[in-house]
Amino acid sequence: MVAIRPAQASDLPAISALDARLTGVRKPRYWKDMLGPERDFLVAETDKGALAGFIAGEVRAWEFGQPAAGWVFAIQVDPKTRLKGVGSALFAALAVRFKAQGVTRVRTLVDRKDHLILSFFRAQGMVAGPSLQLDKELP
Repeated sequence: MVAIRPAQASDLPAISALDARLTGVRKPRYWKDMLGPERDFLVAETDKGALAGFIAGEVRAWEFGQPAAGWVFAIQVDPKTRLKGVGSALFAALAVRFKAQGVTRVRTLVDRKDHLILSFFRAQGMVAGPSLQLDKELP
């Protein structure tokens, strides 16, 4: 069982370390910026106080006239606690916060080759949305 609560500055070293371990990239400044007041940044901690995972997002009006929606920017779960409902609990808690802010949709972007995260979001009931990502490499 985990407890879900808002992230605090004291959580940043553990958040950054978990993310770096899973992605191979250290980005402490990014995680510090996620603590901004306009963002929803939640952590899951075990009954022993260890970080089990985190999720970050915000409500924003999508460009090009789309209505406001909750956007998930990041989610990471410690591999030792995967398949125990931690990610689902984090997603559900963030969805409650989004709904309280008046939105009725949750969106995110994923790499189509990342089958682990695609499977997770599909298990949460997410499907392809109305937007198409366009991309260009800059010279």
